[in-house]
Amino acid sequence: MTPLLGIIASGISKSKAFTSFIAIAHFNSPYISTYGWSAGFGTKYSDPATLPAGDGSSVTFNPAGTVIAVGSNSATPIIAYPWSAGFGTKYANPATLPTSQGFGVAFNPAGTAIAVSHASSPYVSAYPWSAGFGTKYANPATLPTGNGRGVAFDSTGTTIAIAHATSPYVSAYPWSAGFGTKYSDPATLPTGGGNSIAFNPAGTAIAVGHDVSPFISTYPWSAGFGTKYANPATLPPGANRTNGVCFNQDGTAIALANDGNYISVYPWSAGFGTKYSDPATLPTGTGTSVAFNPTGTAIAVAHITSPYVSAYPWSSGFGTKYADPATLPTGNGYGVAFI
Repeated sequence: MTPLLGIIASGISKSKAFTSFIAIAHFNSPYISTYGWSAGFGTKYSDPATLPAGDGSSVTFNPAGTVIAVGSNSATPIIAYPWSAGFGTKYANPATLPTSQGFGVAFNPAGTAIAVSHASSPYVSAYPWSAGFGTKYANPATLPTGNGRGVAFDSTGTTIAIAHATSPYVSAYPWSAGFGTKYSDPATLPTGGGNSIAFNPAGTAIAVGHDVSPFISTYPWSAGFGTKYANPATLPPGANRTNGVCFNQDGTAIALANDGNYISVYPWSAGFGTKYSDPATLPTGTGTSVAFNPTGTAIAVAHITSPYVSAYPWSSGFGTKYADPATLPTGNGYGVAFI
């Protein structure tokens, strides 16, 4: 199971029919499904001519909205395509592939680098990006300690962070066309395996979704971890892990995709506010990834069990669930992203 940071970006040249797009990475061929988005799901776009080589674990768009990248549980852990209201011809694979399943994928804010968190050492791989993969950057001098499950850049592009399976469960590094010296671990570590990671839009907070109560750990961020914020007063109900985490576009809400309640959202202002009421119609299975659309007016969660993705209007709370896509993803949803 793999989380994914939901990447939010703007500036794409949109089609006349839709204001934005939504993508779901999923099990079973074609492994990636994309739809127009305009207050609900539009018609599914044609599948790529060259499919990912195996089950989709994660998905993101580059900040300009001109590239879509898919993390894959296959011998080709990262796949990328041009995107312009549909898939272009697949980009050549990196000359040096990640060493195992691509769990998480993220572009830096300038769109000049792409990073993949993956299941075996070195647990994270990063590449220059310019209409294709460049030569792999050197590994961090101090590697993450285990299975890399989530990866994120901060909004300035000067930090990269990885959520991983073994203590300290999160590792962060300065970033400047490559990994700098690892930052010190948080004084209070997450309590279990890190599954997902996100910075708030201002780059002043970092959130780690993880196994073991309280399932989410958040810290101030300023070139290093600050003192851990207090846990939410109401933890995700019944959860035994948080698989996905993201902030909305203005940093006033934090959303979790989890095993118990499937989706939980809290106000955010240098700490957790009172949990928002759950949606009237919950997702049908374990939440694996969560994303807000670029305007913050919709929220989507990828999940296990059909329809594999659920989306809702968002305005300081959940609206009535949008109708499911007319053509559903073909298997368990493991990543979701808007552009």
